Amino acid sequence: MANSFDVVVIGSGPAGYVGAIRAAQLGLSTAVVEEWTDEKGAATLGGTCLNVGCIPSKALLDSSQKFHDAKETLSVHGIGLENPTIDVPAMLERKNKIVGQLTGGIGGLFKHNGVTVIQGRGKVLAGANVEVTAADGTVTVVEAGSVIIAAGSEPVKIPPAPVDDEYIVDSTGALEFTEVPGRLGVIGAGVIGLELGSVWGRLGSEVVLLEALDEFLAMMDTQIAKEAAKIFKKQHLDIRLSSRVTDAKVKDGKVHVLYDSPEGEHTEVFDKLIVSVGRRPRTVDLLADDSGVTLDERGFIFVNDQCATEAPNVYAVGDVVRGPMLAHKGSEEGVMVAERIAGKPAQVNYDCIPSIIYTHPEIAAVGRTEQELKSDGIPYKAGTFPFVASGRALAANDSDGMVKIISHAETDRILGCHIVGPSAADLAQQVLIAMEFGSSTEDLALMVFGHPTLSEAVHEAALAVDGHAIHVANRKRR
Repeated sequence: MANSFDVVVIGSGPAGYVGAIRAAQLGLSTAVVEEWTDEKGAATLGGTCLNVGCIPSKALLDSSQKFHDAKETLSVHGIGLENPTIDVPAMLERKNKIVGQLTGGIGGLFKHNGVTVIQGRGKVLAGANVEVTAADGTVTVVEAGSVIIAAGSEPVKIPPAPVDDEYIVDSTGALEFTEVPGRLGVIGAGVIGLELGSVWGRLGSEVVLLEALDEFLAMMDTQIAKEAAKIFKKQHLDIRLSSRVTDAKVKDGKVHVLYDSPEGEHTEVFDKLIVSVGRRPRTVDLLADDSGVTLDERGFIFVNDQCATEAPNVYAVGDVVRGPMLAHKGSEEGVMVAERIAGKPAQVNYDCIPSIIYTHPEIAAVGRTEQELKSDGIPYKAGTFPFVASGRALAANDSDGMVKIISHAETDRILGCHIVGPSAADLAQQVLIAMEFGSSTEDLALMVFGHPTLSEAVHEAALAVDGHAIHVANRKRR
């Protein structure tokens, strides 16, 4: 195996493997260092996203939604199913098969593009070189023209609820329950907590989410967050805000949780407890003292707008750097860095990165929220359209939620799109494309949308910005 490459990438998650493939496509000799291994000791590609994050959770979300539909909603369509059951091991087997197919696919792409895989833990040394410690303890040094750090992130641990991987688990353990918990506690009502709580809630768990913050989905547009909270309440997700867990202990096969709220101290007993209070960058023991790469106070690698660190020829992308921990954000950073190493101009538009919560209905957002614009004193106007007024949504019996579009009050340029509802992720992407090209709400309003489609809700929300919506009463404008 060669020990010198034009580019060495540490980590094979979405940021790392995409950056590596693009670097190889540009004619650069490229290697990827990956620490995770399978039962045979071979490098397991795909990082958190493909192995224990985005992909397996979406597989379970899809399976659980189908079970919920069979049990609760298909009768509306005249379809009768008597006492549907869930085979959890079969559901997990399907999830694992999907993960194996996609991670194996990355290996095939690496082979096709000539990317070398090096198993071991990478560490950045001075002079943009990488020390690799293999599973057997063998240490080698790989010379690199440039280094791309894409080491990813890991779940945050909290002292009051130590993970034991049996009764108290993190997001990874919550993907492996072999039976449906009777009563499930979730610490954190953010993206991960809502998605995992939804999975097991649909399958029959009584789910309680304990959120320390006073505001639900504080990073989302307030109007959309309030609408989502109403929907989740109808789904029997018990979301308790201002609830800070102070202790969690396992007694007689149950998890006893102590938490504080404005009303005082409370105790709850659960069969399982999921700790989902966020993720942190995986940067411990990643950098030699003389690497020249610096960390901020939260452990993120300091980079500029082009993801260059303070060390020459060393870049960092994805979850180890500033910004939201999103697979698609990391992937685009990986491409940008690969192209800049190859001497090509490249940039990521950080104003147009979508955020998605894959509950049902989905929640998706791109651009600025109404509260952000108010805080910054930017004049704006907004329009909304409810899915209950969408013929396509009603025909599908999936009409919860709304589309909200915000534009600049003077230029009409679209500043944000926020959706809770069916296919929210794909609908928000339509508006993102418009935003990328600097479109106005008038541009969207003048476009022809097919009928009947969910996309018409986007069209109507754009019309509503100026009080011109057709299929809903417009708010009076001053």
